Amino acid sequence: MAVPTFVDRVVLHVSGGRGGNGVASVHREKFKPLGGPDGGNGGHGGDVIVRVDPDVTTLIDYHHQAHRKAAGGGPGRGDHRSGAHGASLVLPVPNGTIVSTPDGEVLADLVGAGTELVVAAGGRGGLGNAALASKSRKAPGFALLGEAGEERTVVLELKVVADVGLVGFPSAGKSSLIAAISRARPKIADYPFTTLVPNLGVVTAGETTYTVADVPGLIEGASEGRGLGHEFLRHIERCAALLHVIDCATDEPGRDPVTDLDVLDAELRAYGGLDDRPRLIALNKIDVPDARELAAMVKPDLRARGLDVYEVSAATHEGLRELTYAMAAVVRADRTTPAAVEPTRIVLRPRGEGDAEFTITNVDGAWQVRGPKPQRWIKQTDFSNDEAVGYLADRLNRLGIEDALLGLGAQVGDDVVIGDDDNAVVFEFDPGVQAGAETLLGRRGQDLRLDGR
Repeated sequence: MAVPTFVDRVVLHVSGGRGGNGVASVHREKFKPLGGPDGGNGGHGGDVIVRVDPDVTTLIDYHHQAHRKAAGGGPGRGDHRSGAHGASLVLPVPNGTIVSTPDGEVLADLVGAGTELVVAAGGRGGLGNAALASKSRKAPGFALLGEAGEERTVVLELKVVADVGLVGFPSAGKSSLIAAISRARPKIADYPFTTLVPNLGVVTAGETTYTVADVPGLIEGASEGRGLGHEFLRHIERCAALLHVIDCATDEPGRDPVTDLDVLDAELRAYGGLDDRPRLIALNKIDVPDARELAAMVKPDLRARGLDVYEVSAATHEGLRELTYAMAAVVRADRTTPAAVEPTRIVLRPRGEGDAEFTITNVDGAWQVRGPKPQRWIKQTDFSNDEAVGYLADRLNRLGIEDALLGLGAQVGDDVVIGDDDNAVVFEFDPGVQAGAETLLGRRGQDLRLDGR
């Protein structure tokens, strides 16, 4: 089984680190058995960050390891000590990587060294009982749990960032040409589809330095999936100009420079989005006598179409100086008003569900409560602690959920479902019952043990 060396599209499953739990602790000294709450907060979980690294040219690492998770936060400790934050996981990607959802929605287009996207935020750490203390709750006997980090599936797709894209039929001499005008050393052979991955070369013409991309050969029907070129057409979408490399020495029946150019143009039009790019034509392999004659014959016709045409030989380097300076002129024109690419940091935020903090719907006789706050509070609650449950009930009441349920006609004993579909909690609706701290003879979440202290 062949092992790929270049991968330009991967599906990545990422998870932010879980937040650490807060801790319930009471400061104790000699003669002060209840010195007050001193439980620290849990640390936040680490983020998963996709960041452009100029030294990375392929997504192959994520092809081999598609599941990535950031470190979790540490738990809080007594004496007001907070847990350590989890380390963020930075995933380096090539310049020009597009991040999208599996449905095709583009989340970010990462261009420029250092540009980054937080694809999965770490969970928040739970509050310790010191942070939960108040005038009415002086010594909470509970703390909040840390939240799970975000889980997300994204698609990473590479679009090579180059100034000039070389397109042409297989064996038209694109790899030889890029090797002749730059220091790139692509694999070269005289059979179709030698180039299986895009090759990048750096060219210097006078005071202008620019990059060229050698894209695997196109054939008729490439835009519909034939051959290999359709898989790499996206790599020329960012190019400022296109160089059509035409093989003037081919002996295949039915092929000639004009026909080849028409086929290439048709495939590019079918792919779409490339009509506005300046185009140059390189009539290649004029070191072959018959090819030189053919190039001289068709050159006037191509120039009559308004095309900039050059007769070249990648083998003998004839005509390459003029061609490289012509490409440099096009690149300079594109750079006349350059937009400086500054590193940016993008954070994905979940879409809101409207202005309301929660919604209530009746489904099969049960009241379903949805909303960012109540769903998050459910995850933070330790349901093995009655006082923590009482604190949750107070929060839900202050948010107005009990009043809203009464307004909708909820009856005592009705089921109230709060939380995510896969992790929901069912309560029995009875707003008249005190929860959590009733054994302490106080209102919900109130601790009478320290009253008067």
